Amino acid sequence: MSDSSRGWQLAQINIGKMLAPKGDTAVQPFFDALDRINAIADGLPGFVWRLQSDSGNATDFEVAVADPLLLVNMSVWQDAESLFDFVYRSAHTPEMARRREYFHRFEGAFQALWWVPEGHRPSIDEGLSRLWMLDRFGPTPQAFTFKARFPQPGLVDPPVDMKPDPWCIGNA
Repeated sequence: MSDSSRGWQLAQINIGKMLAPKGDTAVQPFFDALDRINAIADGLPGFVWRLQSDSGNATDFEVAVADPLLLVNMSVWQDAESLFDFVYRSAHTPEMARRREYFHRFEGAFQALWWVPEGHRPSIDEGLSRLWMLDRFGPTPQAFTFKARFPQPGLVDPPVDMKPDPWCIGNA
């Protein structure tokens, strides 16, 4: 039974600090790939929603910390498996493996997952607060990771933790 059949969907946020501003040739390949990668996500089973401006992606949003190099990405998925497949088993994966070419190594939590009621679309502030919770308290039902997942509200069986292949996360 899918997670959404119980009235819950999985939200995610990930953030990164660019090595150079948008428009700089050093990071242009990242921006050039965005439409293609977003189209992959949009077409996958289990995809529900992603944060986007009129430009079609989320790179135009100014984040509360007022750092123009900080980018935020948020999306909602039917379940953790669908999101995991996109992140670690699709054409997104090789692009993600290149992230050190475009982003600084981040100190602290840079990705958080949490359950939202079906139909809820989280705000940037909500996502940033989940990152803060994860960074401050570690994985909890309010903010967790693929490696330390929590079941959707109302379920008692713990989910199987998901771990990407080492090459996907820069440990190869």
